[in-house]
Amino acid sequence: MGKNGEGEGSGLLPYEIVFFDIDGTLLNEQQQIPEDTKAAIRQLQKSSVEVVLATGRAPYHLLDIAEELGIDSHISFNGTYAIHHGRVIHSQPLPIAAVESVRAFAREHNHRLVYLGDKQYVASHQQDEKIEQSFVELELAVPAYDAQFSQTNDVYQIVIYGDQQLQQTYQHQFSELNFVRWHPQAFDVIRADTSKAGGIETLLAHLNISREKAVAFGDGLNDREMLAYVGMGIAMGNAHEELKSLADFTTKHVNDGGITHGLQKIGMI
Repeated sequence: MGKNGEGEGSGLLPYEIVFFDIDGTLLNEQQQIPEDTKAAIRQLQKSSVEVVLATGRAPYHLLDIAEELGIDSHISFNGTYAIHHGRVIHSQPLPIAAVESVRAFAREHNHRLVYLGDKQYVASHQQDEKIEQSFVELELAVPAYDAQFSQTNDVYQIVIYGDQQLQQTYQHQFSELNFVRWHPQAFDVIRADTSKAGGIETLLAHLNISREKAVAFGDGLNDREMLAYVGMGIAMGNAHEELKSLADFTTKHVNDGGITHGLQKIGMI
């Protein structure tokens, strides 16, 4: 039973919209979408349920997945960019002053950066081994070099290359921003005043759907706010233990039919 008091056997579907994280939720360790997950999402779509991706990825780093699943709505950059049926409805880049401060500090100390805009992403240094390695691991194209990108384009996210100590240095220096590690050698710079939940709130208002009628699946700590915000927050079986404790319930592992099981449990398929 969900937070709205509805559950299986109510006749009508208890929820109107479902948000899916990508990595570790829709995608398994092999960067593949299990066949049962594809079938479950098709069933939702046939029932006229809104299906939305909700990810920390940039919009151009989810296109193949969106196309494979027939999804044209997403929340990306951890909630600061939202598209509904192919149209941008929410855009909240990093503050220009904050980007310039980070750029100046990184340049002073020769730190490597990657800037992510809404259409492209670029590196602050040419042919840098750490930058190249991290994107190859993600099976993504290595960013082109453009040291001036941040001065002429909106920046939604920055990747900084360095260890835990460097991350703490940046957090202390720029308390108005959040720094989230995603790789042993890299961490993201994001707005401190938003999350996936903020993007979801904007989209739900656009669609006139209450939060109680929304479901979200996730596995990582950047899914905390999203799972807490919606009517039914579901953690994957492979999720971070802290996330499981915050979810309404924990479904099976992504490789063991986790999406299908979760949707069946709440009476959506």
